[in-house]
Amino acid sequence: MKPSSGVASWCQFTTAAIMAESDTINSFSAMPNTLQIGLVLFPNCMPAGLLAFADMLHASNQRSGLALFETHFIGVQSGPVECAHSLVLQATHSIAECALDAILIPGFWAQSAHDVEATLAANADLLTALARLDKRCKLWSYCTGVCLAAASGRLNGQPATVTWWLADNLLKRYPKVGWQSEKSSIFNERNATASGVNGYLPIAQALIERQVSADIFRDLTKLMVLPRPAQSHDAFQAISLIEQPSSLLRRMHALVEKLPAEQITVQKLAHQLGMSERTLARKVRSETGVAAASYARRIKLGQVAERLTLTSAPVSTISAELGFSSDSNMRRMFKELTAFTPAQYRQRFARY
Repeated sequence: MKPSSGVASWCQFTTAAIMAESDTINSFSAMPNTLQIGLVLFPNCMPAGLLAFADMLHASNQRSGLALFETHFIGVQSGPVECAHSLVLQATHSIAECALDAILIPGFWAQSAHDVEATLAANADLLTALARLDKRCKLWSYCTGVCLAAASGRLNGQPATVTWWLADNLLKRYPKVGWQSEKSSIFNERNATASGVNGYLPIAQALIERQVSADIFRDLTKLMVLPRPAQSHDAFQAISLIEQPSSLLRRMHALVEKLPAEQITVQKLAHQLGMSERTLARKVRSETGVAAASYARRIKLGQVAERLTLTSAPVSTISAELGFSSDSNMRRMFKELTAFTPAQYRQRFARY
């Protein structure tokens, strides 16, 4: 693999926002020549985002008629790597032997801080290889892959995204990183980080818009039927059902979504979850940092927010369907939580 001739100069950054849908700082600027990008494989990684990222860059090359991007699957060693779901992919090169402009680290499945710790311990050789990368090589990571980037030391002194349920653990373990749980993607001079299993998308968008053009990226979203990056208020980023770190919170989340808003009380939730009110209150406070009633209210208002952004249903209809005691009561609670009226929220975040 030949190194790109523009390795030292390709990545100067600006402070312009990249996407209306994500909260970012700084951005990629145009990069000369063919950009060599390594897609990192490691045991039990989730490679779907890597494959999608490679497809997007290949489509950009085809659309522009230029060889702007070249991607390579890399690992601690060359050879087969068993990824998640027993999918085996081939690392064509080892990280140490490659001359790359940037590498992208995918996430791995984890439901707790313990799972993250186990993955880091099992990938000590990968962390060493990442730490030894040429400093000119940019490090991009998304989802739980950000944990690997942090463990390598390459995020020290840099701002980075962090999934809310891992925030306390990572703040203690890697205090030199500027963790920002309120942001969904962050770009700076050395790194890019993005949250969620689709975190590769804002990274690809930033890269394509700056290296090719925003018009071509829009063409690709239509051609490839790409999802529009989801945007939500900070108040709702921590309550996605898939992100709940414990069985209790997942059960509570599902229960609150089924119940009419007017019927939701801590007493009723505790009864249906098979525990006392005091136990439920203690566990929810311990795991989320907020009172059980407040957490339940946020989940229900999250349903309101979802319908505001994904449908054109009247606010009064949404309120009635979700079982609020009155339209005015729902509007008041929604504004108290988000600082937006439902109409303002729809105007700001609507995806239809």
